[in-house]
Amino acid sequence: MAPKLAIVAGGGDLPWLLRETCYAGGRECLFLALDGHANFNRKPAPDACIRIGDWGQTLDFLHEQEIEELVFAGTVRRPSLKEIRPDPRGAVFLARLARSWFGDDSILSAVMKELEKDGFRVVSPESLLVGFVARDGTYGSMQPDEAALADIQRGKEVVAAIGSQDIGQAVVIQQGVVVAVEAAEGTDAMIQRCGSLLREDAGGVLVKFPKPGQDRRVDLPTIGTRTVQVAKEVGLIGIAVEAGGALVIDVEEIVKIADNAGIFVVGVRRD
Repeated sequence: MAPKLAIVAGGGDLPWLLRETCYAGGRECLFLALDGHANFNRKPAPDACIRIGDWGQTLDFLHEQEIEELVFAGTVRRPSLKEIRPDPRGAVFLARLARSWFGDDSILSAVMKELEKDGFRVVSPESLLVGFVARDGTYGSMQPDEAALADIQRGKEVVAAIGSQDIGQAVVIQQGVVVAVEAAEGTDAMIQRCGSLLREDAGGVLVKFPKPGQDRRVDLPTIGTRTVQVAKEVGLIGIAVEAGGALVIDVEEIVKIADNAGIFVVGVRRD
């Protein structure tokens, strides 16, 4: 029997897909929605709501429920220290975080180390969603041309550079020019922001890759139908993700939107 799993859910579709996959496979799981981040309007309702600041209370609850494995999924807006209102154990943990608070990867690494010290095992979404991991090659009928391939290569280099500074996972490149870099707003908002900066009839490609050295158990790059729809709205001609290093959610619908818009979606290797 598989270890009892808890899904810690932020925003977006990924946490719900994880739960559906567990249910379909007959695996027992507990669905924990992060207050202020997860969508509470979807059914079935979450099993419980947890707050980021309630560190001690949450750990006690996980032990009471005999949870052995945890998976983190979905988008999480970084709260201010004032919003967190930590419980006593949370305050101690935040004090240990110190300067790690200023880097997403540093925070996540620190959180996982604390959880592992408490006896939990953190697993990656891709280990549960094998069929959704990006593959080599194109999705749908559209193919990148030579100019787009050059932009993809340029994008890979830029993502590696910004990722090494723990900044973001995605960029938009147009004819070799960096149009936008993902920061705290997330990929879809970054695409919307760059819409007015793109030159007409000159292409433009979204490149989304994991950061160098990123722990892929958390914050794995993910694209879904919303990303393709926003790319269509601003006039991008393609999207590239790392084959084997990203998740592609709802492939059938993505292909339909991309083909109708004349946008390519492709999985490419890092090297």
